[in-house]
Amino acid sequence: MDPVIIVGAGPVGLTLALALARQEVPCVVLDEGPGKDEPRPARTVVLREDTAALVERLTGVPLSEAGSRWAGWRSMRRKQVTREITFDVTDPGAPHTDPAASPHTDPAPLHIAQHVLTGILRGALAAERLVKVAVNSRLDAVEQEPSGVTAHTRGPNGTWWRGSYLVGCDGPRSTVRKLQDIRFPGRTAVERHAVAALRTELPWPGEALLHRMPPWRTAGPSAGEVTGRPLPDGVWRLDWLLPPGKDLVTPELLVSRIRETLAGWSGGTTPPYELLDTGVHTVHHRLARRWRVGRVFLAGDAAHLLGALGTQELDEGLRDADNLAWKLALTWHHGPHEALLDSYQAERRVIVSGRLRAADQALPLLRGGGGPLSYVRGSAKGNDALFADGHLGRGVLGTPGAYADSPLAPRHLEGEAPVDTLPGAPVTDVRVTAEDGSFVPLRDRLGRGALLVVLIAPGTGVWERKHWVTAGIMPRLAAAVTALPHPAELLVAETYPGAAPHTVLLVRPDGHLVTALTGVRPSDLYAAAEATLGGPAMTGAEATAGSH
Repeated sequence: MDPVIIVGAGPVGLTLALALARQEVPCVVLDEGPGKDEPRPARTVVLREDTAALVERLTGVPLSEAGSRWAGWRSMRRKQVTREITFDVTDPGAPHTDPAASPHTDPAPLHIAQHVLTGILRGALAAERLVKVAVNSRLDAVEQEPSGVTAHTRGPNGTWWRGSYLVGCDGPRSTVRKLQDIRFPGRTAVERHAVAALRTELPWPGEALLHRMPPWRTAGPSAGEVTGRPLPDGVWRLDWLLPPGKDLVTPELLVSRIRETLAGWSGGTTPPYELLDTGVHTVHHRLARRWRVGRVFLAGDAAHLLGALGTQELDEGLRDADNLAWKLALTWHHGPHEALLDSYQAERRVIVSGRLRAADQALPLLRGGGGPLSYVRGSAKGNDALFADGHLGRGVLGTPGAYADSPLAPRHLEGEAPVDTLPGAPVTDVRVTAEDGSFVPLRDRLGRGALLVVLIAPGTGVWERKHWVTAGIMPRLAAAVTALPHPAELLVAETYPGAAPHTVLLVRPDGHLVTALTGVRPSDLYAAAEATLGGPAMTGAEATAGSH
């Protein structure tokens, strides 16, 4: 079968290529550039712990060594600190072994320069036998037919490429989207920020901060806000919210902002600093009408643009890649699964549109400075929480979406059991015993194309697997897993948040919970697995009745 063609060699396209290769699917990445990225310290991305873990799993590179995990977050308004959060960064990748033993602590976001991130991804792809990266290859035509897709590139090595599917990861001005005549409605220039990357010392080493209405700025629309986010080696990225309009950001204006901001944070005296890079970041809000046209898909900035109020755009793009990779891989290996492929748009577009809607609803309240809600008692505290949500990947502006209404969700199953993770939400990263007897984080078993079946069995962690693998309910569960309509790996965990002993979890290859069942229920487990693959979303009893 022909490889999957990926158009675009940014973080989303490179991540998708690696995710497919890990599931034995060959890919061709069409890179319109020379195959390397210009160092731009002022162009950075913030990743939640789960999306950073996705990249680490695919590349084998600890991102904490290339980026900065924030030690804390503070929100300030005028001269007052309104919110402080401390993160535990001692071992951000460690799974939860006993969630009830200590209070929940939010994992620290990871801040990394984008060219560093793409360099790590490119390095991993260079050693990948199933991926070909074609540099200086600019797409200019796409043709579809029932058996595949053909793409033409122009440039020094212009040629035709034959593929099974094609994914446009080619950014906001996506050629793939335009060639498929997909509309991209939304709002232009929702926010504009002047950006500077500089090396200096600030009073809050390792902490990110958002300062609204700083006292050294005059009142009015230009008072704005400034965000400071640390990077490795004493480097900071500072963003100043600009007033509406298209006023030119001159070097003199930017230097003035830098000096007054550093002085304001450092007691009135500007500390020494080294200016490394500058830019203007304009935020647009757009959402493609369709994310799939036949064998062509959109992902990342080609499918959606968001980013106001600190929302993490790349996080959503990486989740697009994670969601689509296992579905394309299953189809590539086992033949057409149209309902499964259709679910990519149904799941991801709903999540992103909800994120955009939440940001658009919050903007008038947080930026407008008026309206009845701004005078409600306690509204300032709520506003601070909203501001933090986008930057920290929490709440309606940032929490990873749950595919609760997914077309892949099974219908009511008689043996459903309550756990702290809702169906469709990402599972908690607990320690599990793998089939070879090793103890590994649950997250390490994701992205291999297999379903995961996790038995919650307290006490198993103190014994070797060989001593209990044939005891109790294990033989019946192992037989039920073997009978599933798709390869699945049977794992055992001592505990899981909210789960009773002998609860059985069914987890998708991208780490989202399908269902939790009480004990071994082969018919329910089969029905849930079948629904996850895009098959009939019905219980085993209904399937039997329907076959007569």
